[in-house]
Amino acid sequence: MPSNRLRLLSGGTKDLIPKAQILSKPEIDRAITRIAHEILERNRGPHDLMLLGLLRGGEWLAEALAIKIEALEGVSIPHGVLDTSNFRDDYPRQDDDVLELTLDRTVMPVSPKDRVVILVDDVFFTGRTVRAALDSLLSRARASKVQLAVMVDRGHREVPIRPDYVGKNLPTSLNEYVEVTPDMISIYQNDLPNGMENES
Repeated sequence: MPSNRLRLLSGGTKDLIPKAQILSKPEIDRAITRIAHEILERNRGPHDLMLLGLLRGGEWLAEALAIKIEALEGVSIPHGVLDTSNFRDDYPRQDDDVLELTLDRTVMPVSPKDRVVILVDDVFFTGRTVRAALDSLLSRARASKVQLAVMVDRGHREVPIRPDYVGKNLPTSLNEYVEVTPDMISIYQNDLPNGMENES
């Protein structure tokens, strides 16, 4: 199953060939500012908003958006981390029916009940991580609305989910890997004969 996130093999990243830098830090910062404005416009202000970064990739982006919205509106937006591990359909199972549960690392400063929850991730790919995030969120409380913000939409979705806010639409092939950090967005060519080992 394709994935953006590379589980590093014994050879590390030596089989990934740098292809291009897509966005620099100033461009990423401008994208964050634009997304923050779009969130405020669509929701008519910051009230009842809650940002949840999907564990690992989305954490820094959710925090950056919360900081930007507070700078624009003077209102602190609750933000936290949502762990999707126990709700995925592509993680190894003990058998055909039982998912091996892991420690839940979700952090929520307030309840999402009756809030506009914006799920945040670095890269949107197949959509399976977001599907798991919806299950994880709805198992805890019923939000009034759920929206999705991503820094990069690289295509290849496998479920009918699309982001509401996108920093950069980036068409890719399945043998490419997109790396997103607060300082740079880069794309790599995968040179492994059997493709990347995937985790989401």
